[in-house]
Amino acid sequence: QVQLVESGGGLVQAGGSLRLSCAASGRTFSNYAMGWFRQAPGKEREFVSTISRDGTNTDYPDSVKGRFTISRDNAKNTMYLQMNSLKFEDTAVYYCAAKSSYRPFALFLGSNEYDYWGQGTQVTVSS
Repeated sequence: QVQLVESGGGLVQAGGSLRLSCAASGRTFSNYAMGWFRQAPGKEREFVSTISRDGTNTDYPDSVKGRFTISRDNAKNTMYLQMNSLKFEDTAVYYCAAKSSYRPFALFLGSNEYDYWGQGTQVTVSS
């Protein structure tokens, strides 16, 4: 069992920045690929970013590419999402997720591929 706790959400003006953190406990963090997803009211959960077990591979959808950066510190059992140039449409609850993987470089983009989820943190961007 892996426990995930997100933090760092809040209210920010358009154009501003936030850094989300996801603290993991319970199992060996480096055995898990990680991802960020978000869900806005009335919309489906959508992929935001993913990072491989060793942190060398990442991926983003076009909607956040160039503005968001995912990273991880396996020594601290923590993943991050640096969000810059925030837009009103980035407003959502952001979730981190963990996927057990034997492949250190693999990435996972589908929410149904993940094994564990955090409780979410609200990000609100005012226009």
